[in-house]
Amino acid sequence: DRLPRHLFDTQIAAGFAGYNGPALTTLVQGVLGVRLPKGDRLADWLRRPLTEDQKEYAASDVQHLLPLYDWLVDRLDHENRLEWAQDECAQVLAKAATPRDADEAWWKVKEARQLRGKAVGVAQALAAWRERRAGEIDQPVRFVLPDLALVGIAQRPPASIEDLRRVRGLDDRHVRGAMAESIMRVIDEGLALGRENLRLPPTGDVDRDLRPAVTLVSAWISQLSRQLHIDTTLLATRADVEALLRGDESARLTQGWRADVLGQDIRRLVEGRAALSFDGKGGLVLEDR
Repeated sequence: DRLPRHLFDTQIAAGFAGYNGPALTTLVQGVLGVRLPKGDRLADWLRRPLTEDQKEYAASDVQHLLPLYDWLVDRLDHENRLEWAQDECAQVLAKAATPRDADEAWWKVKEARQLRGKAVGVAQALAAWRERRAGEIDQPVRFVLPDLALVGIAQRPPASIEDLRRVRGLDDRHVRGAMAESIMRVIDEGLALGRENLRLPPTGDVDRDLRPAVTLVSAWISQLSRQLHIDTTLLATRADVEALLRGDESARLTQGWRADVLGQDIRRLVEGRAALSFDGKGGLVLEDR
């Protein structure tokens, strides 16, 4: 029940060094010139004894982290971005320390936000159930119930275990015994949820007059990410831009290094104090008005 006091996420740090969401294999090969062994991700990791290939593959996940850390720290320190990466990692750690509301877990299922009517209640109930179940057995939520199956069940709730067997994304362990009975019970609970019990995500829309600015600013951010050699998703997402334009006090673009690099210029743009124009070479340039 303890979290580390310090966290250094090599993937996040690499995003500030010009890599776009790299896999560890890509990062180790690109930075250290080492080719990691290929492992079978579908192998049964619960079976004992582990094979020699499995042990080699597992060890390679940590074998190169320290030299990788040293390279990333030197690179980011040289580019004055080390503090940015450390702040980002600190936010990940803070988020992990904050208890999650299981009833809001369905917000993170990409396709679930498109659901309507009774399907929302089923998605909420199923996602909350798998969140709690995952905590009990100390496994990722996708191991308990894949997103594909969760959305499929919510769209067309099965009325029987026989119907449940036809849902895509489920395997034998989901459609028999206590697991199948639990899923069916949760489906019933979700169908019975009244609108007053639904936990809906925030839907604050950007002012109509500012909606065109979202697309324009997003294009400019994509260009900046290439110029600055920073992963676009680290610099700012479309949701970040929308949050800033809505006036959300907790918007990422109002805080820290993002406010300095982007937030203030975006405010100048939407307030009419600056403009974006083509530079004649296919790029965008921010100019004072």
